[in-house]
Amino acid sequence: LEVERKIRANDREFNSSFKYATNSIKTSKYNPFTFLPLNLFEQFQRIANAYFLFLLILQVIPAISSLSWFTTVVPLVLVLTVTAAKDATDDIVSTHITCDYIQQTEDLFILCSYFFLFPLLRGNREVYCEPPNNRLDRFMGTLTFGTQKYSLDNERVLLRGCTLRNTDWCFGLVLFAGPETKLMQNCGKSTFKRTSIDRLMNVLVLFIFGLLALMCIILAVGNGIWENHAGSKFNAFLPREENTAFSAFLTFWSYIIILNTVVPISLYVSMEVIRLGNSYYINWDRNMYHARTDTPAEARTTTLNEELGQIKYIFSDKTGTLTQNIMTFNKCSINGKSYGQNQFHMHHQILFELKMDFSFNRLADPKFFFYDHTLVEAIKLGLPDVHAFFRLLSLCHTVMAEEKNEGDLVYQAQSPDEGALVTAARNFGFVFRSRSPETVTIEEMGIQRSYELLAILDFNNVRKRMSVIVRNPEGKLSLYCKGADTIIYERLHPSCSELMKFAGEGLRTLVLAYKDLDEEYFSEWKQRHHESSVALEDREENLEKLYEEIEKDMMLIGATAIEDKLQDGVSHTIEQLTKAEIKIWVLTGDKQETAENIGYSCNLLREEMNDVFFVAANSPEEVRQEWVQLQRVKASYFLLGSLCSQAFALESNMELEFLRTACMCKTVICCRVTPLQKAQVVELVKKYKKAVTLAIGDGANDVSMIKAAHIGVGISGQEGMQAVLSSDFSFAQFRFLQCLLLVHGRWSYLRMCKFLRYFFYKNFTFTFVHFWYAFFCGFSAQTVYDEGFITLYNLVYTALPVLGMSLFDQDVNAGWSLEYPQLYVPGQLSQYFSKRAFMMCALHSCYSSLVLFFVPYAATYDTVRDDGKHGADYQSFALITQTCLTVTVCVQLGLDLSYWTVVNHLFVWGSLGMFFILTFTMYTDGLFRLRPSSFAFIGTARNCLNQPNVWLTVALTAILCVLPVVAYRFFYSQISPTINDKVRYKVRQMKEPSPRPRRTRLTRRSTRRSGYAFSHAHGYGDLVTSGRFLRRHAPARSMGLIPTGRSPGFKPTGRSAGYSPVGREQNPKQKVEPTSLQMFRAVKDASF
Repeated sequence: LEVERKIRANDREFNSSFKYATNSIKTSKYNPFTFLPLNLFEQFQRIANAYFLFLLILQVIPAISSLSWFTTVVPLVLVLTVTAAKDATDDIVSTHITCDYIQQTEDLFILCSYFFLFPLLRGNREVYCEPPNNRLDRFMGTLTFGTQKYSLDNERVLLRGCTLRNTDWCFGLVLFAGPETKLMQNCGKSTFKRTSIDRLMNVLVLFIFGLLALMCIILAVGNGIWENHAGSKFNAFLPREENTAFSAFLTFWSYIIILNTVVPISLYVSMEVIRLGNSYYINWDRNMYHARTDTPAEARTTTLNEELGQIKYIFSDKTGTLTQNIMTFNKCSINGKSYGQNQFHMHHQILFELKMDFSFNRLADPKFFFYDHTLVEAIKLGLPDVHAFFRLLSLCHTVMAEEKNEGDLVYQAQSPDEGALVTAARNFGFVFRSRSPETVTIEEMGIQRSYELLAILDFNNVRKRMSVIVRNPEGKLSLYCKGADTIIYERLHPSCSELMKFAGEGLRTLVLAYKDLDEEYFSEWKQRHHESSVALEDREENLEKLYEEIEKDMMLIGATAIEDKLQDGVSHTIEQLTKAEIKIWVLTGDKQETAENIGYSCNLLREEMNDVFFVAANSPEEVRQEWVQLQRVKASYFLLGSLCSQAFALESNMELEFLRTACMCKTVICCRVTPLQKAQVVELVKKYKKAVTLAIGDGANDVSMIKAAHIGVGISGQEGMQAVLSSDFSFAQFRFLQCLLLVHGRWSYLRMCKFLRYFFYKNFTFTFVHFWYAFFCGFSAQTVYDEGFITLYNLVYTALPVLGMSLFDQDVNAGWSLEYPQLYVPGQLSQYFSKRAFMMCALHSCYSSLVLFFVPYAATYDTVRDDGKHGADYQSFALITQTCLTVTVCVQLGLDLSYWTVVNHLFVWGSLGMFFILTFTMYTDGLFRLRPSSFAFIGTARNCLNQPNVWLTVALTAILCVLPVVAYRFFYSQISPTINDKVRYKVRQMKEPSPRPRRTRLTRRSTRRSGYAFSHAHGYGDLVTSGRFLRRHAPARSMGLIPTGRSPGFKPTGRSAGYSPVGREQNPKQKVEPTSLQMFRAVKDASF
């Protein structure tokens, strides 16, 4: 067990002696050497496959088998081969082997787990640090350089997946690589996922084995009894065993072989074909194609389709999954006057008329939009308050600007919020141009001015605000502050009585204030600030007191409203999924205010939810007390806050209480959760709720959650492809989830259930006829059917019709499926296929087999044909029974079909036609002469099927078999109709065509305030003023960063890293205008 990691810089021999993990990351399940044994091991975990292997062994024993061995080995090999090919394809598609590397481009992208940044100096440098672990919030280590030791903490490392800004290259030392990175330590293991139906099938197969053994025991006992009482009469014609018990023993195994069709091996091949076909439907769906990024939906596995129709819990990430991770400046209030229009409440024509013209500003960002002409007029009129408002936005930030060409400004911001605010100021004439450690240069209405930067009072999650102290060119000292509304209001001058109450409408609100400073006071304050900043003890507390002292009695300037823009259709999708009785939990690493805002924006939280509960305790006892309080008030939604409370909630002695409390609430939002905790929440619900779960995310921090859920969905967005590569299904937008579940998932589950019910029915019926016939053939293990019919029944006569039903059937089309999300509920309750449904199917098969045996038996008993010859021979009876069986199962399939297509007609009528064509062909004289033992039914079809009573028998048998089904369905639909019955009846009654999905604009229903989430990490103020962030203007390469002090270094990570205020994408793709067929259209709800 590794206790401490030792690494020596530039000493490969020393580092190699410890055998640390390499940079290679492999997520495949197989390799060329392990594929065959592992895949066969997995396949023979299916009890049916093991059963057929055992059956094959029995068939090579001549004393037992009455059928040739190849009748089992050929389909078994076919099943194993097809399944192995599919598994290999799935593994190749889902496999990604990556090596950690540094891409030395303008935005330095680092894939290694940790890079400690320090100058590449000569000498002996060793690092001693903690061993690999999954803790993202801490790191401990020491750097030894010569005789000096330096402390290493979490602020001096870059995690795998970080983006290093504002430098072309840097030096670093890799501490953890490959599977030892903290990101991979949080990813969890790949598991072999199987559907609920697969697990149920294993149970049912065990039951079928028991039923098969019971039937064979009964027939073996019957053989023993018959041998004792009547067997001696047939000695002259059929030599028999003298030992009756041994004869019964052999008969048992003979009937095991004959009745093996009760567990048809073709069942699993058919299931794989159905799953493959339904996977292609997902890939081909134009309604799930995102034209702008040219991204279609993709089913990355073909084994989980029907599981999509049984989802009960959805676990979703927030940023990048529900939102676009793009901030827009929508509204502002200056000196009590509100500017801007919420575009979501306005018509397109009105928005076009209100759209502002920034042509007066040569440096304006063409991708910036604002809808209020009065604000530009106020700027042009030179209103002091308006100018002060945008001057503050252009100065109070830690953004860095890069101007490659004249007027082509690119902003690099630590958060999308910062970038949106500085870009807004830029378009309204206050352009941030550049900065140095001592100055900030802006262009005010075309005039360049340089402000002396004296101090940055940086942002953190406790302060929820940031301030800068600057001296303007005229020598005036000012403090500019921006922050959350509740924080700033407490620090305003008493004269600011009229506070602006922004109706946030799901937007992030930010309040701006300023304060003029006295030179003498500031000099004294700055001296105290310097002393506190270099103190070794109580540094943070002393600095916070100084910040509180100077950030008071400020004057209010105004407020901004920024939107973390939701993806299109998120609100409607959540509404649809909620109507489908699917519970949505949001698991996010963001702070509580941010998660709450998005919850209201996407209608996950609603105004009528008055009881808000936020767990932020720091001990197990406090957490349990808060849960008790929640259970008393019955809160409408439930929020889990800090890392500590989340960790306590997931402990083994509290996890049940956490789950019970969470399930009482209408909505659950878990904030500040680590990737591993996301997976633990999913596992907790899987373990105790026994419900089918789905996890959806877009980033590497969602991989563990995606792997833990029954279904993992990856969104290909701004966060790279790791979530997609680890997922089972992927697409580009959250809104496609409703189509995936309510249409494809429901259809896949419905089709698979219909297939299983029908498949068991036709095979049980086929097999049970053998059972009844045994009582009339002396339990001799003689088959009731022709050997050719036995071979072709599942392969030719009934294969295509059931596949056609399983690939094309639909109770209602996609439009009605989205119109009535309640159609999804029966799948969650497993109403279409369960143990009860299986027993009903078995009873129906038992009844049908009785009709199929005794009606033809009675019809042919002691009868003569039209030519006067006897018609009650074995071959005629076998042919009539075969014909009745084939016609009956086709009629039953026709009753089960809800949607007849050309393909279904072709398969059903073609299979019936193929039965008669092959029957007449196999019973001809020519084949009999070629192989008499295999084609012994010479002339039977010609002599038997020309009798009218035979066709009457076929019709009577089919009617008697399906009559109970028709009667049951009719009375049940009248007395207790299901949701499907109601919708289908309504569809038939309506004159207009089915509703087509229509694209709706995203609407905001909430008027709750929205706290400003300025940043999710400590700000970069110290770094900005340190001078270590700037690119040196020299022909040679610039030196790397050397972060010191409290600053973590300019290393924005994850979602913040990908922001560009000018709209430049990190992974640009060709823009494609969507066609009308590619436009997603939401649908309205309808009540019954």
